Amino acid sequence: MASIFVNPTQFGPNDDFNRYPRQLERDTELLQNLGVHHVLAPNAESMYGQDHLAYVNAKGFDKIAEGRARPGHFQGVATVVTKLFNIVRPTNAYFGQKDAAQCVLIRRIVEDLDMDVNVVVHDTVRDDDGLALSSRNAYLTNDERKAAPVLYRSLCAAKKMFKSFDADVIPATDLRRVVENELKSEPLVGEIQYVSIDNRATMQPIQKVLRQNGAIVSIACKVGSVRLIDNIVLE
Repeated sequence: MASIFVNPTQFGPNDDFNRYPRQLERDTELLQNLGVHHVLAPNAESMYGQDHLAYVNAKGFDKIAEGRARPGHFQGVATVVTKLFNIVRPTNAYFGQKDAAQCVLIRRIVEDLDMDVNVVVHDTVRDDDGLALSSRNAYLTNDERKAAPVLYRSLCAAKKMFKSFDADVIPATDLRRVVENELKSEPLVGEIQYVSIDNRATMQPIQKVLRQNGAIVSIACKVGSVRLIDNIVLE
């Protein structure tokens, strides 16, 4: 079983909820080809009634990089995932590493609220040129699409530095600088909202990366007018 739901509570007032790509017929066809027999595709009215007032508080997540960029986003994520788990009662639930902070949050929800579900995180699915697959890629013009793989190149530059560093402790500023330099080399990259070097288990920012612990390097920037995110795990 799969669920498809564009969740209004995780979009801010300046986000793209109204124009976010919705391709239900295409998505259900793809799921059918993968052997999925049932699709839960509720509308907002059935998920959030007129008098809905209970939300799951994602404590501390508004202070991480993605949370600062999108206030209230993670409360919306925590609430809708909890609701979907309660409706479906899945044995396993599958998420993508592209939304790294979301995956960390969902694991905490399951642990803290004693939910009987196994959270499985799959590697980010990428196009041949490295661009992470995302619904928002549909917004990109042809030129922007050609420029967008710079996100993955910048992350790979950080990974290369991590692997080649000859000390056991790597300053996060060094990793951040190499990512920002690569992003700035692409003229179509506009606002760089953040380059964050975070703890793999908590998504809290760290100043030094211990080789034995690794880290997650996360970025959010605009290519043209399109906001894209990506990350890479250093391990």
